[in-house]
Order: sequence, then structure tokens, then C-alpha cells
Amino acid sequence: MVQTSKSDYLKNTYICLLAGGTGTRLWPRSRKQTPKQFVPILSRRTLFQETIARAEKIVPPERIFVAANKDYIDDVRRQSPQIPRKNIIGEPQKKNTAMAMGTAAAYIHKRNPQAVIINLATDHQIGNLTTYINTLKAAAKTAFKQNIMVSVGLVPEFAHTGLGYIESGKKLSQTDGFNVLKMKGFKEKPDLKTAEKFLKAGNYFWNANNYVYPAQLLLEEFKAHAPDIYKNIIAVKKAAGTFREKMVLKKEFSKVRSESFDIAISEKTKRMVLIPGKFGWDDVGDWKSVYDLSKKDKDKNAIIQGDDEGEYFGIDSTNNLVHFDDQLIVTVGVDNLIIVDTDDALVVCHKDKAQDIKKVVEYLKEKNKNKFL
Repeated sequence: MVQTSKSDYLKNTYICLLAGGTGTRLWPRSRKQTPKQFVPILSRRTLFQETIARAEKIVPPERIFVAANKDYIDDVRRQSPQIPRKNIIGEPQKKNTAMAMGTAAAYIHKRNPQAVIINLATDHQIGNLTTYINTLKAAAKTAFKQNIMVSVGLVPEFAHTGLGYIESGKKLSQTDGFNVLKMKGFKEKPDLKTAEKFLKAGNYFWNANNYVYPAQLLLEEFKAHAPDIYKNIIAVKKAAGTFREKMVLKKEFSKVRSESFDIAISEKTKRMVLIPGKFGWDDVGDWKSVYDLSKKDKDKNAIIQGDDEGEYFGIDSTNNLVHFDDQLIVTVGVDNLIIVDTDDALVVCHKDKAQDIKKVVEYLKEKNKNKFL
């Protein structure tokens, strides 16, 4: 057990990275066995590796935990060898974010009962790194000093209909220049008209599941609001670090209900506040967002090459995303296309139809073309 000073929040801060997403809209790069966080999407470094690099600017590797499906453990270990193996939690089944976050909190609480946890996804892109780190530190300090859970709500940049929103209330306090606001409630993904109202109101924030909380408090909230899941979490906690660990993980994950953290805890708790975050954020959800986030050439083409042997040549081609490895890719007279070439699949679609790539994955599932999934 770690003995640390209650006055030093940073020495009690841990980071939990969730690495269980599948990223179907980034097919054919993102596959079931190699989801988007573990493959090069925006550059030659993966989104997971980028996340680890950001996390290490806040805490050392020994205070970084990773919760991932057991099928991804080899990817985690290969791409983050600096993370201790005992900090990598292999989930036997996908049971959504409630059990994933609760299990990680149990492991960390057993290590340090005073721990404050910064919970982060591993498939996001951050614009202003300095502001991002300062925001998370302020959230951790608030959580530690006030014994409260914090949601870092993102200042909306447009009327987004693909994210949930958080309604904020009055200013409660301030931490290192960051306002701490009353949490009034969560809103489901809105239609465009409602999203525009949220944007105009000025007190609604995007919910990107950026949560910071004391480990002890989170366990208490599970006990209060999701007692059935709490029982599974506590059983895992008792076995963590023992010879029974894998067996108990498998047993409890098989029994626990699949539930999101928002439904299990966030929408029910009275012990959460909001800190606005404005640091440039994107969930890299589809190929159009990859294009928007990438550097462009003089013709506004985003060319992302994963292998030194490949080559791209374009004639009268503008505003395209071309993602490839060791092939020769040639475009002539095309505009606003997404072109993704892999060893066994090629996608060509209009940028405005990027979301529809998810339909391709659904089609492949229906036809049992598992080798392409």
C-alpha cells in the first residue's frame, strides 16, 4: 500500500486508459483484432501511443493503468513496454465502460486508497497539449481536495449531433484558473435543432467521457447507484494481485451486466462537478475527421503513408484523403474522395459519405466475411 501525503494531489494521481473500442467507421484500417487505437491512423505513431505520451506528461508509467479486452493485451504491451504488466487489466469480455472503469478503480484503490484517477479514452486527438494537461491537473486537484467527481466537459465548437451534452449551472469555485461549475444534468445525443439551441445557450458542453474521481468515492457511488455491479467489482478487487486474479476476472465479467458509466453512475450521482475544457479535441471517429486533422499538400490533399516503399502521384486531384502503405497510388481528376488501401481491402468513397463505412462492416458481418473484419 502506498503511503502519501494528503496535501500532494499529484503524487496520488493515477491515469486509467480505456482501450477497448473497435472503430468500425475507420475500416479497413481498424479491424476487430486491430482496432483504431492500435494502428497508425493520423501518422506512423498510433493513437494509443499518442495517448501514452500525453499521460506520461502527468504521471510516471508506474501510475498508468490500461484496461483493454484480453485480445488486445499483446498490442498494449508491444506499444507501451514502459507500463508495468501488473498495471494492464485484460478484460475477459466486453461489458461496456461501467465495469471497465469500476474494475480499474478497484485495482488502483488497492494500490493506493487515496488515489485520484484520470480516466481517458485511447482513441482521441488533442490540439493544445499544454492546455489539455493543465485542465486535467486542475480536475485532479479539484477531485482530490474536494472529494468530488469531475467531468471535463468540452466547450462545443459547433452543433454536434454525434455526442451527448452536459448542462452546467452556476460557478462553484475555481482551481488554478479553471472554473468549477455545478452539474445540472446529461442530455442524450440531440437532433440538429436541439444541438443549435445548446450551442446558443452557452452552458452546455460536449460529453467526451473525460472523468476524474477519487477511487474511494467512485466505489461508494457504485455501491449506492449500481450495487449489483459493485458486487462484481469488489470480488475482482479482493482477487487482484493473487493467483485467483484471472479466474475471478473471468467469472465476474461473465456475470456482470453490460452498462455504460454514464447510465450507471454519471446520470445518477449528486457528487459530480464540471470543469470546461477548451484544448482542441477530436474522437477521430471516421475518415473525414482524419482528413480534417491531417496536414494537406498544395492541392489540399491529405497523404498519409504508412510504409517508406509506397508512393502517391496525383493529377488534377484535390481535397482528397489518400491512406496507404507500400503501394503506388495514382489519382487523376478526382475531388473530395477518401481512398484507403490495405493488403486485402480498398475503400473509395466521397468524404460526405464517410459515416456510411460503418454500413460496410455491418454488411460484412451479415455475409459472414469474417476474414475482412
